[in-house]
Amino acid sequence: MTEKIALTPATHTTPPARFSHGVRKGNILQVAGQVGFLPAVEGQAPTPVGPTLCEQTLQTFANVRAILEEGGATWDDVMMMRVYLTDVDHFAEMNEIYDQYFEEQGLKAPAAARTTVYVGLPKGLLIEIDALAVLS
Repeated sequence: MTEKIALTPATHTTPPARFSHGVRKGNILQVAGQVGFLPAVEGQAPTPVGPTLCEQTLQTFANVRAILEEGGATWDDVMMMRVYLTDVDHFAEMNEIYDQYFEEQGLKAPAAARTTVYVGLPKGLLIEIDALAVLS
């Protein structure tokens, strides 16, 4: 049986509870929900990148990508992304940011995606994204 490997890139803090930022088993990689925290600094609490949806979305993509890379995956391996917004009025702006970001990544085929409104994120955070990747 294939071993399950927990993934924590150097850019991420150790999770505050018994979970992993990402897990790979065989050719399946699940990225846990990521938010717009700046790269980890030893001894400091996680810090949001900034107050805007654009800043937080781009940093969240960077955080998801770091876990994908730690597990040997790329954006082209992502099959499904789930986006959680704290404000229904952010849908259009997030879609614009999303489209531009992935156009710049030169994806061969975009992942399936789902966006929903979720109000349970810590104060000041506007977006959370998780991803499921299948490696070749």
